[in-house]
This record gives sequence, C-alpha cells and structure tokens, in this order.
Amino acid sequence: MTTLTCISPIDGSVLAEREALSSEAARAAVARARAAQADWAARPLSERIRLVLKGVANVGDMNDEIVPELARQMGRPIRYGGEFRGFEERAKYMAAIAETALAPIEAEDSGSFKRYISRDPHGVVLVIAPWNYPYMTAINTIAPALIAGNAVMLKHATQTLLVGERMARAFHAAGVPEDVFQNVFLDHGTASALISERAFGFVNFTGSVAGGRAIERAAAGTFTPMGLELGGKDPGYVLEDANLDMAVEVLIDGAMFNSGQCCCGIERIYVAESLYDSFLKKAVRLVESYRLGDPLDPETTIGPMAQARFADLVRAQTAEAVASGARAMIDPALFPQDGGTYLMPQILTGVTHEMRVMREESFGPVVSILPVKDDEEAIRLMNDSDYGLTCSIWTNDVTRAERIGQRIETGTVFLNRADYLDPALCWTGCKDTGRGGGLSVIGYQNLTRPKSYHLRKL
Repeated sequence: MTTLTCISPIDGSVLAEREALSSEAARAAVARARAAQADWAARPLSERIRLVLKGVANVGDMNDEIVPELARQMGRPIRYGGEFRGFEERAKYMAAIAETALAPIEAEDSGSFKRYISRDPHGVVLVIAPWNYPYMTAINTIAPALIAGNAVMLKHATQTLLVGERMARAFHAAGVPEDVFQNVFLDHGTASALISERAFGFVNFTGSVAGGRAIERAAAGTFTPMGLELGGKDPGYVLEDANLDMAVEVLIDGAMFNSGQCCCGIERIYVAESLYDSFLKKAVRLVESYRLGDPLDPETTIGPMAQARFADLVRAQTAEAVASGARAMIDPALFPQDGGTYLMPQILTGVTHEMRVMREESFGPVVSILPVKDDEEAIRLMNDSDYGLTCSIWTNDVTRAERIGQRIETGTVFLNRADYLDPALCWTGCKDTGRGGGLSVIGYQNLTRPKSYHLRKL
C-alpha cells in the first residue's frame, strides 16, 4: 500500500497523509462511477446545473477555512484570499452556456427526414489536477464534465491532498451522487494502469511535460481522448507606445505572483529599446518592495515554493545564467529569508536564449528582461521556445497587436493584460504545452462526443 504524504512548505512538517487505493479498489471505484453515470446523464440538464452550482457555492462557504489550508499545503500567502472568485466565475460561465453548447445541431426536420447531431457524454472523466491552483484548475473540467452528464473521478496532486476531499464534500452535500463525483487517491502506477485499460472515456491532465508524456504512453492504442496542459515559458512584449507603469505592474505580477508557480506566468519579457531602461528600473524597484516570508502572515507578499526541489531548480538556472554572463538585478541582502522552499524573487538581464533559464520552464519567481530593436526580433524571440501557452503584448495599437499575435505560436494572445483565464475563451496551448482545450463552448465539445442521427420518416 502506497502512502501519499503532503509536506508543508512552510516548515517541512507532515500536513496530511492518505493511503492510495489498491488496484482492486480503484477498479471498483471506476465500476461504481460507470454504473452511476447513466442515471446522472438521464437527469434534466437544468437539474445537473443546479446541483453543480450548489456544490460550487458550498465550496465558497468553506473559503475562510480553505485559504489558510492552502497556504499550509502549497505556500500561497493568505493576503490574496484564495481561489474562489475564479473558481466560481468559471463554473457559472460554463453553466450559463450549457444549454446552447450542448444543444443538438439540427440538419433537417422535414416530412421526410429528421437529421441532427447530439453531444453525448464520454462516460467517466478522470481529472488529474495540479497543486499550484488546485481549485481553479480542477473546476475547469469538473463543472462542465458533470453538467454534460459525465461521472468524474478526481485525482489531486499529493501536495494538495485536502483539496479533493473538500470538493467532494461540497458537491455531495449539494446532492451530486457520491459515485458520480469521486475524489480518489491513486499512485502513478495505478493511474497509468487504469488509463491503459481504457477505464475512462476522457482524461484531463495538468502538469509537467514528463507527466503528459507518461499519460500518452499509458493511453497508447486505447484511443482515449484527452486534454493536456503541460506548462509554459510565456513571453511579454512591451512596445514603444505602451503604458509603461501598467506594463511593469502587470507583467512583474504575472512573473512573481504565487512565487512564480503559474502555468501562464510571465518568464520572459522583451522591451522596445526606447523603453528598456525605464521599464527595468521600475521593475527592479517593484520587486525590491516584495516581502518574502510565512504565508500565514498577512504582510507577506511572496511565500515559499511548494517544495524545496522546485526552488533549487530555479536557483540552479539562475546561477548558471549568471556564470554565463547574465546579471542578477535584485540584491540578496534584501531577502535574508532565502533558503530551502523560501526563494527570493529575481530579475535577470544580459541573458541569451542558449541559457537554461530561457529554455526550460522555471515555474518560480525569476524573470528575464531583454531589449529588442523591432517587432521582427520580438516575434522571433517569443517563438524561440518549446512551449506555447500565452503571450502578452503591450501597445495602444490594437491592429498592430493583432498582426503580431497572428504570428506568435501560442494558445492565447493577451493585449495589455497577462496571467488571466477568460472562461468564454478556449484555454489551450501548442507545442510542448500540450493539446486539447478547456472552458468555453470548445470545452463542452471536448468533454462530449458527437453522435449523428439520420432518421427517415415513412
């Protein structure tokens, strides 16, 4: 029996332990989900929506407990208030568009034929959720999957073991049947075995590229549809006519918020030469004002990273860059708390795209800032990455921004904002960021399968 252990990044203490299901117990859980799914799908859409939204509201009722609990699990400071605002926004939007998104597509209804395409649920959906935004990333799939008539099995990250339990409690109290929404504790081997046995009608995974590849290998030959969001190295581009103060505030926040542990966090910033010195000066001043420390302290603005090995990776990337000629702009003396999971924020200049800090996902509070001479250079550098989740363009010229955006290999193009997920738009990526798409009407299309009806009337 495998024990899953959550170690708090605050002090290294054991916060929670859970026993992973055996293979037999896991298969039994899948069987219960399959048995319950048909009755759930047969319920009126309006009832499924009502129960899901009640489950969401129940999570909101727990928010005062959830915020410090999240700080203890993964280190985000309590001053930011948790994830419920985005959690609720995404669920409510998907509920609002469900009737239209799931409606049959009519081709003909005449005296001779009735022809249409329905959207049918896949059956049992496995959601493998990450620890960095454990509520918001999970609800992206859970809410539309349940609304569409699927059963859902949630396997949450070990770092945030308590999140799945809270969500299951909230949804069950709302009236969603226990077998329709199950929080399960699975080790990697059992999860891979179930996927390889085609236990699920759909698999959604948010995590590392290596994790995504492992899931694809497990699913090989099963034809199981899946959604994969596997990380990013998201760029920002500040043009010469940008609102400088706003660009600095939003891009640096996008780089440093949540200790840089954001899938769509800004990790590379390219600035028009004419603004470069001013942008860099303001960015350094902003980062110097941060307070690193205990996330349970309301004064803390940047907390620990979720695990010491994540912080050590960023330290190694930064040290290698500096050894190769880059310059670290933030004085370590300003952050004496640095060590272990507690990682000081850093800005790098003088970097090149040959350095690991510009090639690999950092997923920590470090950002590189480079001057560029024109749009062509910026586009070339933004595309010089194995990832493609979002890009952030800063200019007052919308037409120019769209023209640049059309040439960027990315899933989302932002203009004058960054690090935000709009539930009306498809959340997707390209290259090593993964495939598929969540939220929006496309989210419903991915969580259902088309079924055609060609009915001849006699």
